Amino acid sequence: MNLMTPTREEIPSSLQLGIPDGARVLLVSDDDSEAKVLRNLLCKAGFSSESACCITAGCDAAKSGQFQVVISIPQLRDGSWRRLIDIASHYDLRFELILWARYFDFRDWGKALDDGAFDVLDSIHEGSRVVEATKCAFWAAYLKGAGLSPKPLRPHKAA
Repeated sequence: MNLMTPTREEIPSSLQLGIPDGARVLLVSDDDSEAKVLRNLLCKAGFSSESACCITAGCDAAKSGQFQVVISIPQLRDGSWRRLIDIASHYDLRFELILWARYFDFRDWGKALDDGAFDVLDSIHEGSRVVEATKCAFWAAYLKGAGLSPKPLRPHKAA
């Protein structure tokens, strides 16, 4: 009996999860180059994203309830990602938060997960994981009751 987790190629296409129309991601970063990298990665994967250049604008946008996933750098000029967690808790928003960190030690990483972050990604070494982490966060947000009702992709039939 093989108890190994199947690879992506071994999963039937009918079981692979897609990104429904209207899935929205909020990017909170005061670094334009970081935001551009994230926007490009997410756009290529089919996510619609909007950006906020400070934590205050990010919190205001998040309060709208229109986002299922928020990706934020940990510390911005006007505050910390923890304000987003506080907003989510106070307004019963069910988005998931991914931290996009340049420098984050293991203690901070564990504390962030304990404090409500869905994932912490190292922006230098884990850029390729942001799309997969966002998909997982989107589905987790959906299961918590945030936003859209996602649907699995239907397999394409060969012509």
